[in-house]
Amino acid sequence: MPRRIVVIQGHPDSSERHLCHALADAYTEGANQGGHEVRHVAVAELDFPLLRSAKAWKDTGVIPDIQNAQHTVAWADHLVILYPLWLGTMPAILKAFMEQLFRPGFAFSREESSGAMGRKLLTGKSARIIVTMGMPALFYRWFFRAHSLKSLERNILKFVGIRPVRTTLFGLVEGVSAGRRERWLSRARTLGKQAL
Repeated sequence: MPRRIVVIQGHPDSSERHLCHALADAYTEGANQGGHEVRHVAVAELDFPLLRSAKAWKDTGVIPDIQNAQHTVAWADHLVILYPLWLGTMPAILKAFMEQLFRPGFAFSREESSGAMGRKLLTGKSARIIVTMGMPALFYRWFFRAHSLKSLERNILKFVGIRPVRTTLFGLVEGVSAGRRERWLSRARTLGKQAL
């Protein structure tokens, strides 16, 4: 069954192409082959301020770039979030984008009738997180316990109702051979075709 997919490119550098961009292109290519509809959000190309207080997060208006991203996420059945691991977590611009995107009224409701945890407003959507990193992916998963990835999955995506959340990690990306890179791109195409 065809799905509506939003690919959220979380690489902070839009001045040149990186592996995250190639993976997003491969995923999109596969999704198109599978008959799915794909839209894109390139975080590095958006203009938005940092949120510096709980009051700003709850009470300030949503700017046009974030409104457009919210409309795209609302439209989608499936989110694909790609980013490079920086200092053990997502780049700061992607975290700032998430804070702007998943605001009260769009991602969850704090109405008293909905309980202490609020009502999740993005239920029915699934997600795939794709992370590139310089260290071995297994080392990140087992030694560091993928703490930042688990935080994104549990504390952000599942908190607003997005599930299931699946993950794909690509490690030792610097100086990778052409053959291995192509295997990674092929994996992304397959995931896109299956809308996983």
